[in-house]
Amino acid sequence: MQRRTFFSTSIGVVSWVAFETAEAAPRPSKLPRWRGFNLLEKFNPNQAQPYSERDFEWMHQWGFDFVRLPMSYWCWSKPDPQQWLVMDEMQLKEIDQVVEWGKTYKIHVNLNMHRIPGYCVNPPAEPLNLWKDERALEAACHHWRAFATRYKGISNKRLSFDLLNEPPDIPEADYERVVRALVKAIRDVDAQRLIIADGLRWGTTPVHSIADLNVGQSTRGYNPMQVSHYRASWVKASEQWPTPDWPLKIGETDWNKDLLKKKYIAPWKELERKGVGIHVGEWGAFQHTPHTTALKWMEDNLQLWKEAGWGWSLWNLRGSFGVLDSGRKDVVYEDWQGSKLDRKMLELLRRY
Repeated sequence: MQRRTFFSTSIGVVSWVAFETAEAAPRPSKLPRWRGFNLLEKFNPNQAQPYSERDFEWMHQWGFDFVRLPMSYWCWSKPDPQQWLVMDEMQLKEIDQVVEWGKTYKIHVNLNMHRIPGYCVNPPAEPLNLWKDERALEAACHHWRAFATRYKGISNKRLSFDLLNEPPDIPEADYERVVRALVKAIRDVDAQRLIIADGLRWGTTPVHSIADLNVGQSTRGYNPMQVSHYRASWVKASEQWPTPDWPLKIGETDWNKDLLKKKYIAPWKELERKGVGIHVGEWGAFQHTPHTTALKWMEDNLQLWKEAGWGWSLWNLRGSFGVLDSGRKDVVYEDWQGSKLDRKMLELLRRY
């Protein structure tokens, strides 16, 4: 089927549904079922570059309505605590451009601090500890206060803030203290801004102690890691795991759709009943996971999230987890304006 023919016959209905979702008034207690992708241009400061408008054009064309921007503050500031309060205006203007493209292409933009002063889930460690050092927390508040000031007045239909990426396995009280400080810093400037907080333990555990804050929460869709991160170089011993299928038996545990629902839907539904909206901020399967396995596992997750009424954002649009240029060895790619498109994965995502 020709690309143009495919979209002329199918894009209208999908786009209308997606954009109607985006136009619903977003509330922290009931987040829209936004669906889209993570964009990584400012994820790694060593590879930082401007975002691409064509990504927004394509996402719009395909019927998606959400982008999450996991960003390192090193892109606009320095890891030196002496310079933590200095921010590079040129880098910030590139983020401004994304917010405008979101408006143009009817795509909600979610700004996430993947690396914030004092913490990042990825190495290297920060010079000070966000959970223990007031200086780090003050700097983190400064950065969010700056973003709140910069984007004050922009509708929550277009923009939201995701405070920090994947807090580790720390006491909930430590995380609660940081979240409350960051929320206050934002709301002192913009009391209406839509805010989302990641779950504890790398986004997997709902945080009931902040349910009164009127913020949404973000979960993850990477379990079991033996499927999602098979042979991922940053996961210890993953190259020794057996080639996964789905469903999957690991030891005495039968991993299947029912188990995913019990372990990763039900606990978050309990939080949702307290008036906290849920979104799946990251999920996906790495390029070495067999494609047929990845698609079966992805469809089970997508069905569960649709049933739950939750949106999601795939990690990533372009790259080793994505629908473009993923580098998989077992996929026949379609040429897409200079990129390699995984059509089967894209069609699966569009169905949910």
